[in-house]
Amino acid sequence: MLALRLARGSRPLVQLRRLLVAAACSGAAFLLLHVLADATARPAGSFPRLLWALVPLAAAVQFAVAVARTDPACRPRAGMDAVGLGPARLALVAAVSTAIPCALGSALALAAFLHLRGDLAGLPFDGAGARLLHADRPLPVAAALTLLALVPLSAAAATALALRPHTPPAPQTGLPWGIALTACGLAVQAWAGRGGAGVPAGWALTTAGLALAGPGLTHACGAVVQAVRPGALRLLAGRALQEDAARLGRPFGVLCAVGAAALTFAALPGRSALGSGGPLGPLTAPAAALVGACAAAALLVRAAEVRQTRSGTRTALLALGTPDGVLRTSAGLRAGALLALCVPVSWGVAQLTSLVLTR
Repeated sequence: MLALRLARGSRPLVQLRRLLVAAACSGAAFLLLHVLADATARPAGSFPRLLWALVPLAAAVQFAVAVARTDPACRPRAGMDAVGLGPARLALVAAVSTAIPCALGSALALAAFLHLRGDLAGLPFDGAGARLLHADRPLPVAAALTLLALVPLSAAAATALALRPHTPPAPQTGLPWGIALTACGLAVQAWAGRGGAGVPAGWALTTAGLALAGPGLTHACGAVVQAVRPGALRLLAGRALQEDAARLGRPFGVLCAVGAAALTFAALPGRSALGSGGPLGPLTAPAAALVGACAAAALLVRAAEVRQTRSGTRTALLALGTPDGVLRTSAGLRAGALLALCVPVSWGVAQLTSLVLTR
């Protein structure tokens, strides 16, 4: 009940972010239902298709966690322990608050899925959706409900894990482990070739490795920005990047992995690891667009969280007479430095992946 009251009393911008989470989860749930319907008609090879469908789900969950971090209702405040809302209890409230829009997205996906199959009222689009979703075959109800419940449960569990009370490690500690995990992902893809379940598993390891190495890469980027006799502007931008590496690093690493995947599949026309027609059939392109949008949105939301946490520093700098233009230029320099780092990292991983897929 407390999570529902907090959700209803939130500001319009927070509600808009939750609606975006619901939309992302709706797309991920629809893809899971599509894979289930496709498995009823073509059972062979359904497991690799399910693994590919979990990629948009993971992207939507990451976006949901990023939105939960910026929710002011779930932020620790003075005096909350007195009413029994300590950090652990607030993490539980945040998990329930995240599960609500995700469950709404799953319900919307189910309604759209049944409508396109013609199970609710009529056949829209001259029955094209019914043919795509195999309306001639019965849909396993238990399996469908299990897949739909997977979306809010995964988002709630990830939110509770991310917001639990813990001391974040130093950004540099994850860099060697991230590089090792990325290398393991490339090795799995080289072993699997261009088919089977090894390709999505290899990409999952590569993405996890880049996400783990992201904070270290961001911290190193800040060191480069302020290297070699920096002025006040570069010093301010570099120190800010290093301070925010723990918050921006992981979504930045995921965005690099998405960029590397896009470059890899664009460089392999007709021979892509996606295979003939893509692993999700006609919905492969919408699924890829959903993953890219969620990765970019998660990074933007984390940047907004960083801006909120740095509001006190910004106010102090303005009080000391720092021109507002300097602060805006510093923010632009940080964004440009991250973009300059994202391009070579994505290109390098894409080149290595192309080599192992075309050997």
